[in-house]
Amino acid sequence: MNPGFDPIKRRRLSDEVSAQIQVRIASGELRSGDKLPPERELATRFGVSRGAVREALRTLERTGLVSLQAGSRGGAFIGQGNPGLIGDSFRNLYQLGSVSLEELTEARQWVESAVVRVAAERATEQDLAALTANVDEAERLFIAKRYDDKIDVHVEFHNLLARATHNAVMMMVMGALMEVMRDFAHAVGGERNDLTIKARRRLLDCLRRRDADGAVASMTEHLDNLHQRYRGRAHHRQRARKKIN
Repeated sequence: MNPGFDPIKRRRLSDEVSAQIQVRIASGELRSGDKLPPERELATRFGVSRGAVREALRTLERTGLVSLQAGSRGGAFIGQGNPGLIGDSFRNLYQLGSVSLEELTEARQWVESAVVRVAAERATEQDLAALTANVDEAERLFIAKRYDDKIDVHVEFHNLLARATHNAVMMMVMGALMEVMRDFAHAVGGERNDLTIKARRRLLDCLRRRDADGAVASMTEHLDNLHQRYRGRAHHRQRARKKIN
């Protein structure tokens, strides 16, 4: 492989190096798994310092476009992307106050309505078995009073539900939303009731019957109720902190 990189002429040299590599990834000239030339060779081809190349590669590594591997067989390889960055961006926006709980719930209702409708049509027996096993595990944790552990199982249910659509974009979007919800749920603490577990059982009944409308209605009702419970608990915690301070 001998990609035809051009010498760099602008001020932000590392950005220009990154841009040229990204263009060649987008065009298909560079594909996942391809190994880039060594830093010294890249610096010569681009007409920049090795430091600029190194900075560019590290920037691309953070995005998942490049994987930097150590060792005798290591080097810079074209990566596979990093869907987790979507979740990180959503989390940052929520933590900075740019996204409210109301907006997050509204977006979840839109996304999850589409997800459960498609899942009702496409879910395989393996998908339904995985969802059922998840709910069984949540119930086991509830009985054992491991409420905070139950949070992560509940979050995974939504990821499994998105997986049942067999659509990679849906899985990434759901994963991003649920990473924010995971942080929020852990912040307010795990619920000490089985309301979500019961809601899951009703949803699974709809999915098994391929009742898309019923599945959407069940999920919407659950998210509405959960939102109200979250708001109440978050408000209670805020008041408790004010009293302490």
